[in-house]
Amino acid sequence: MPNYNARQSSSESIDDYLKAIFEIAGDEDRASTASIARKLEVAPASVTGMLRKLAEQHPPWVAYEKHKGAVLTEHGRRRALEVIRHHRLLELFLHNSLGYKWDEVHAEAEKLEHAISETFEDRIAEQMGNPEVDPHGHPIPRKDGTMPKRVDVRILDLPPGATGIVSRVSDHDGELLRYLASLGIRPGVQIEFVERQPFEGPLMVRIAQAAVAQALGARVCSEIRVSTTE
Repeated sequence: MPNYNARQSSSESIDDYLKAIFEIAGDEDRASTASIARKLEVAPASVTGMLRKLAEQHPPWVAYEKHKGAVLTEHGRRRALEVIRHHRLLELFLHNSLGYKWDEVHAEAEKLEHAISETFEDRIAEQMGNPEVDPHGHPIPRKDGTMPKRVDVRILDLPPGATGIVSRVSDHDGELLRYLASLGIRPGVQIEFVERQPFEGPLMVRIAQAAVAQALGARVCSEIRVSTTE
């Protein structure tokens, strides 16, 4: 008798790897074994074995070279974008329609992204007006496999005095999201890089034209991207 649970687990593992490679490397660069291991929280040796398996499929999901990491094939890229579309649509649906907080949706979407049908995907996309961003500002791949273009930079990369609009924030750390929410930092909010404190000190930023600037550490600022208004 076929082991459907094993098949499902294998399929989900493949999806997780393809999504991780896309998120690390984007459309052009390679994802190293070490970076994939860190993202998926697995041993580098396990990553190496999985990448070899993905490269040996017909058609292959990735192109893999020892010591050089992996890059998605077109076949792998299409599947990665499909899974990412599921995930980000689910995050928005959970947030907008079911009242989940933005720090709760990522974990729930991780569980559901492999299970929903294409019909369900189409229904929730239509119900929400075919959105292009999730609650954290990340672009949602379109049905045709294209990705909405975003031009933004880390707030760390702005010169002092520059102003931008928060475009997206990292969604992998619930504690960080709760902290950002407490400060009023969300996509669409104006933020000004006032100055950096000396000796690699924190950044002073002004949120939504507040009277007083707020100190933010480099770790937090590295997770905030903005589109500039100047």
